[in-house]
Amino acid sequence: MVNAGIRGFKCFLVHSGVDEFPSVTENDVRLAMQQMQGTDAVFLFHAEVELAQGPIIPKEDPSKYSTFLESRPEDMENQAIELVIELCREYRVPCHIVHLSSASAVPMIRQARADGVPLTIETTHHYLSLTAEDVPEGATQYKCCPPVRDSKNQDSLWDALKSGDIDLVISDHSPCTVDLKRLEEGDFMAAWGGISGLQYGLSIFWSNARSRGFALHDVVRVLCEEPAKLSRLNHRKGKIALGMDADLVDQKNTRHKNKVTPYHNMTLRGVIHKTILRGNLIYERDRVCDKPTGQLLLET
Repeated sequence: MVNAGIRGFKCFLVHSGVDEFPSVTENDVRLAMQQMQGTDAVFLFHAEVELAQGPIIPKEDPSKYSTFLESRPEDMENQAIELVIELCREYRVPCHIVHLSSASAVPMIRQARADGVPLTIETTHHYLSLTAEDVPEGATQYKCCPPVRDSKNQDSLWDALKSGDIDLVISDHSPCTVDLKRLEEGDFMAAWGGISGLQYGLSIFWSNARSRGFALHDVVRVLCEEPAKLSRLNHRKGKIALGMDADLVDQKNTRHKNKVTPYHNMTLRGVIHKTILRGNLIYERDRVCDKPTGQLLLET
C-alpha cells in the first residue's frame, strides 16, 4: 500500500465503537512499524487504552454528561500517548496523535519532540470550542471519544496550540443517523460517539481563535499548511502561492446528510462565500456544483 502511494495508516488502541474496526495490541503496532521503517508513511493513533483495572462503568445516571466523562478519564489517553512515544522513539516511524483532548499529555509530548521523536499532534474544533460544563443533560450530540473536557483543559489546549506543541486542528467529522445518537433517551453511554461539524470548521475556529490572540495567518497555518504537510501534499496544497493548486475558500444551511450537531444555534464569525477547487468554482453560498470534481491524490 505504501508503494501504491498510501501515506497514512490509522489504528485504534481501544475499541473503536464499530466492530468492523477492532483495536490493535502493542505487538500489532510493533509488527506494523517494522514494515513502515524506512518509508515516509505516517502511523496515526486514536490514543486511548483500557486501564489496568479494565473498563470504567459508572453507576450514575447515563443522561448526565459527567457519567460519560467519568468513563473516559485522561489516564486512558495519557497512557496511550506514552506508549506511542515509546514505540515512536524505538522505531523512528513518524507517528501522529489524532484528536488530542487531554491537555495533561502536553508536557510529555513536548519533551519527546525536544528529544527528536518524530511525533505530530492534532486537536479538534470541538475540544477548542465546547466544554463539559456547558453540555446539557441528555444532549448526546456532544458525545465524542475522547470526550470534551472542562474549560481549564480547553484553555491549556489553546496554549499548546499557540506554543506549537499542537500542530494542527481538524474537524474529526463523525456523522451518524439520528437514531444512533439516542436523542430521545438522552443516554450518553449508549449513543454514537462522534461530532458532526466539518462545514462549520473555519467559522468555529475563527470565532474562538480571534479572542485568544490568533491572527489570520495562524488560521492558515493550523487549518491548511500543517494538514497538507502531514498528508505529504504540501508541495501542491495548503497555501495560495505560485505553482500550487488553486484551491480557495472565498453557509447557512447544514449540508451534511444527518443534521445532528452541537453547533446548532451558535453565533459564529466568518462565512464561506465561495469555494474554488483547482481554479473551478464548486460552491457559492447556497449553490453547490452538480458533479463532484475532487480527485484522490497519491504521492508517487
